Amino acid sequence: MAQNINDVLMTAKLNGILKENPDNRCAKYLSHEDVQAFFRCIKTGMDNPDSALGCYAMRPSDYETFGFFFDKVIGDYHKNDPNCSARHVTDWNLPAPEEKSYNLSRVGITNPLSMRIRVARNLKAFNLPGMMNRNDRIKLERTLLPAFAKLQAKYGGRVNSISPDHGTGIVNPNLITDAEYDALVTAHVMFKDMAADKYLKSAGISNDWPYGRGCWQSADKKKIIWFGEEDHLRIMVMKNESDLREVFEELKDFLDTVESIPGITFAKSDRYGYVTSCPSNLGTGMRASVHVKLPNLTADGTDTKAKAIAKSFGLSVRGTGGEHTPIGKDGTVDISPRARLFIKEKEIVDALFEGLKKLMKEEMKSDPLVVVNL
Repeated sequence: MAQNINDVLMTAKLNGILKENPDNRCAKYLSHEDVQAFFRCIKTGMDNPDSALGCYAMRPSDYETFGFFFDKVIGDYHKNDPNCSARHVTDWNLPAPEEKSYNLSRVGITNPLSMRIRVARNLKAFNLPGMMNRNDRIKLERTLLPAFAKLQAKYGGRVNSISPDHGTGIVNPNLITDAEYDALVTAHVMFKDMAADKYLKSAGISNDWPYGRGCWQSADKKKIIWFGEEDHLRIMVMKNESDLREVFEELKDFLDTVESIPGITFAKSDRYGYVTSCPSNLGTGMRASVHVKLPNLTADGTDTKAKAIAKSFGLSVRGTGGEHTPIGKDGTVDISPRARLFIKEKEIVDALFEGLKKLMKEEMKSDPLVVVNL
C-alpha cells in the first residue's frame, strides 16, 4: 500500500511541476506507471522544477530501456519533435582545404584565439557517473591509468588527480595539492567542484567528490582529458589559433589514439551515437568553442544582446570560464554551436564558422569605422 501511496504522491508532484513549469520535459513526458522504474534518472527534474531537461541516464542502456520516455525528451530537445525518428550519423570528414577554409581571419577575427573542441565519452564497462559509488569512481580512475601511461609515452605530460586515495590504505600516486588544483582551474584546464551544481548534485553525478576526479594534460598543454566529471571522459584539444580545421583535425587524431588503447571501449547507441549522461550531449558529444571579442554587442556589460542574436544563428554564448560565468571586461565571450545530436561532427565546425560569420556582421553594424569583407 505504501508503494502505491508513493506513486500517487510522485504523480501529484509531477502534475504540479508541469502546471507551473510547462517547459519541464521531465514532467511533460513521464507517466504514472514509469515513476518507480527509473526515478533515479529523473530525480533532478523532481528536485529542480526549473530544469529544461530534468533527466540524466544512469547506465549506458537506459536510453533503450526507458526509450518510451527518453525518445520523447530527446526528440523534443534536439528536433522540437517528440515523435522524431531520426538516427545519428558520425562523420568527421571536412571538405578539402582547397574547397573551403575554416580560418576565422576570413570573418573579421584576426587575433590568435582561444579555441577548444572537446568530446564527451563514457566507457561501456561502467555505469554512468550518476549511478557510481566511491569504489566505482576509484575503479574507473585506476582502469584509466594504463591508458594515460600510453598517452604520456606519446605526448608527455602528467596525470593530475584530486582523489584523496585509491581505496583504504592505497596511495594515489598522482595526487596533486590544493594549490595545484586551484591553478589548473584558473587556467581552465581542470573542472570546478561539481557539488555546487544543483542539477548534478540531485542526479548523484557529483557524489563522493573529489574521489575519482582529475585530468591528464599533455606536455605541450594542448591536449587534455578530464575524468570523473559529468561523463567518464571529456577529451579535448585547446589551442590559441585562428584555424578551426587545425584544432578539429588534431582532436580527431588524438581521439583515434585514445580509442585504440586496449581497455578503452566507448558506450554507443545504434540510434543516438555516443552515449552521455545528459541527453543534451548525445550523438557527437562535441562542443566546439571559440573566445571572441564582441565589445559592441556587450556594450551594456552583459551578454544579453549577444545571446539573443547568437541564438538565431544556432549558437550559444557563455562566459570566458564556461557556463554561468561572467563575460570578459573587454567583451570577450565563448561561442559554440548548440547542436550535438543528429548533426555530423564536420557540420558542427561548419556551423561554428558560418555562425561566427553572421555574428561578426552584427558586431560590426554599430561601428561604421570598421569595414570587413565578409
